[in-house]
Amino acid sequence: MRLTQRWRAWRESRLLQRRAIPDPLWRLTLARYPFLQLDHPDEQAQLRRLATLFLAEKEFHGIAGFEVSDEVAVAVAAQACLLVLHLGLERYGGFVGIVMHADQVLAKREVMDEDGLVHEYEEELSGEAMEGGPLMLSWADVERAGLDDGPAYNVVMHEFAHVLDMADGLANGVPPQASAAARDAWITTMEAEYQRFCELIDADHETAIDPYGSEGPEEFFAVAVEAFFVTPLALLADHPPLYELLAGYFQQDPATRQRP
Repeated sequence: MRLTQRWRAWRESRLLQRRAIPDPLWRLTLARYPFLQLDHPDEQAQLRRLATLFLAEKEFHGIAGFEVSDEVAVAVAAQACLLVLHLGLERYGGFVGIVMHADQVLAKREVMDEDGLVHEYEEELSGEAMEGGPLMLSWADVERAGLDDGPAYNVVMHEFAHVLDMADGLANGVPPQASAAARDAWITTMEAEYQRFCELIDADHETAIDPYGSEGPEEFFAVAVEAFFVTPLALLADHPPLYELLAGYFQQDPATRQRP
């Protein structure tokens, strides 16, 4: 093992010891978010390891008096790290700051119309990911994860899916792939599934994916990721090709965790 590798291994071992997530808090987090309960002990241990390292790397900031407790930080870390369980924490290396609000916030926006006139409006946000950070989350929405009826809802996974998507500098629903062939296959499947999804939404059909995905390919990818991890059986039933695509990318099969 090279010197740099030994140093990294030693540093990681120290972090895992000094910043270990207490057992009661970890059990509470798994109980609150059942989709974090993995079948294999090795995967469960890996999730806890990644969450611990994530907390050591990221900086949480509470806004308007909101206190970022250990409970809040671990809830965010565990859900974010489920996405990169087999991809590696380096996928989140492009930013450090995570801004936490107690509830949704209003953000001022500007849009220019075809005549060149600028219109201002306010948008209610439960989360937002920007290239290079920081990433913003509403704790009220984090707590709602997986609790609502209907399409899956998970703001942490949604925003961290955007982080994965933007790793190549583009928010287009196409996260970096291993090869040009893999990228072409991804685009072919995603375009077909997105078109079918939009047709279902236009026809007022209920789907496993939040209708917000019809806003664009980048949002379709993010809400599909929510469904993949929170309601995988519903996604598999409604969109088998999309489910298989995401299973290959994340190297996970969450539907097997929820089957009786």
